[in-house]
Amino acid sequence: MPEKSIELKAVFWAVLLIFGAFLAYPIALLLGRSLMEQGAPGLDNYIRILGSPAVLTSFGHSFTVSATAALITTVLAFFLAYTVHHTALPRALKKTVGAVTVAPMYLPTITYGFVIIYAFGKEGLITHLLGGTQILDIYGFRGMLLGYVIYTLPIAYLLINNTFKYVDKNFATVSRIMGDTPVRTFFGTAVRPLVGTLGAAFIQSFTLSFTDFGIPASIGGQYDVVALHLYNEMLGAIPNFSGGAAIAILMLLPSIASIILINRLERYNFRYSKISKQEIRKSPLRDTVCAGGSLALAIGIAAVFAIMFIVPFVRHWPYDTTFTFDTFTTQLSARNLLGTYGNTLLVAFFSALVGTIVSFGAALVTARSGMGSKAKGALNGLAVVTNTIPGMVLGIAYLFAYSGTSLQNTFAIIIICNIIHFFTTPYLMGKNSLEKLNRSWESTASLMGDSWFTTLRRVIIPNSVGTLLEIFSYYFINSMITISAIIFLVGARTGVLTTKIKELQHFAQFDAIFVMSLLILATNIIVRVVLGRTAAKYMPRA
Repeated sequence: MPEKSIELKAVFWAVLLIFGAFLAYPIALLLGRSLMEQGAPGLDNYIRILGSPAVLTSFGHSFTVSATAALITTVLAFFLAYTVHHTALPRALKKTVGAVTVAPMYLPTITYGFVIIYAFGKEGLITHLLGGTQILDIYGFRGMLLGYVIYTLPIAYLLINNTFKYVDKNFATVSRIMGDTPVRTFFGTAVRPLVGTLGAAFIQSFTLSFTDFGIPASIGGQYDVVALHLYNEMLGAIPNFSGGAAIAILMLLPSIASIILINRLERYNFRYSKISKQEIRKSPLRDTVCAGGSLALAIGIAAVFAIMFIVPFVRHWPYDTTFTFDTFTTQLSARNLLGTYGNTLLVAFFSALVGTIVSFGAALVTARSGMGSKAKGALNGLAVVTNTIPGMVLGIAYLFAYSGTSLQNTFAIIIICNIIHFFTTPYLMGKNSLEKLNRSWESTASLMGDSWFTTLRRVIIPNSVGTLLEIFSYYFINSMITISAIIFLVGARTGVLTTKIKELQHFAQFDAIFVMSLLILATNIIVRVVLGRTAAKYMPRA
């Protein structure tokens, strides 16, 4: 049995101290600020907000576009995952479809809006290819809907794709032998086992869309959503901090509800005691439909982002499309772009480094210590809580908590915000991995006279290298693309690429925006490929 070592107790209290100072305290201040009006406590801010047609309209718009996007995303993600797992299509095609589907994860959401403008606008690439016919109203509901679907499709696809790995395909064979119709077989053996995951994918997609700031910031137009309304309340011409705090607190409600619903949906997930490997039987109709549909989706996603690889390498889109590196090199050296890129790398690296230490340390306590259920439950609770707090809410909480302190407008506060914001997934990755390791290692090492640090260095870490690299990669990539939280925290000297993109939007510097986006994309792909392949070498073989 794992021991209640002094070192793990120290790790436990250190993690609690970090989250007390940088989660509980800022959120408590935010809640307190929302209850203050002209120096007196009360519910005046909430009463005014809930009675404001503009605020209610922004919430209504957010619910409508987010729910619509989540429904479309869930259906498309299921179709793509079904294509990968239940068709006899070539493996290369399946890998290509999967890779294109998840590729947008490596870009900030604010970039999505600009590529949609340049793809479907009056002078857009797709508009030109269609002979000047503009098929999409890019500003407002439709543009945001497309952006949200592209944004949430990778997450929904990964969730459903992962669950499909644990669905026994022999049940489809049994269903056919029993004389079930193809439709009954499909719903009974492909849809029914994934009901819980499909619900979770819908809720996750809805929550991500509802709380996103990047896409509406670029193509929201006159379609006011709550994220834009909150931003304008806090950083508009006449800031209303108390009103903004109240809106931020109200934004927590859908996130909290989503976590409750996802936990309840767990009961609908199937558990198979054994997964049988089976060759997929060819079906010309099914395979043709799935191949055509999945390729159309992949080509569509690629077409939307293609413009990002064209504009920086022509003289002046769309009037002079002569190929040249001049535009790219000029923008690369303009406006201190390399300095901002350096800031971004610094923030991403230290967010990943410190975040890996904090999340893995917390995972050690819950998975490898003999501490009580209350202590472990506290850390598991932190993972749930951080997963419910939107980035904008966390950023505003930090704005209230640390304005006027030595942390204001520093890299440190941005790094801390990233560590807290993205804690949940790395913590769960570490916890799940550590729980699979031999439970007697620490006891054996203790009997041999090794200290806890020696055991950690010689046994635990060497057997967790793959997981540590995956955690580092997750933190790094998300720190490169985040904007919703840190938009309130950056200063003149601590700007990063995503906030610089937002700044350049006002000057219509789209050449520079696309160059920055390419830098982010290239960096994230390199980090993901290098760390992913290295991590795979250390992962245990099944």
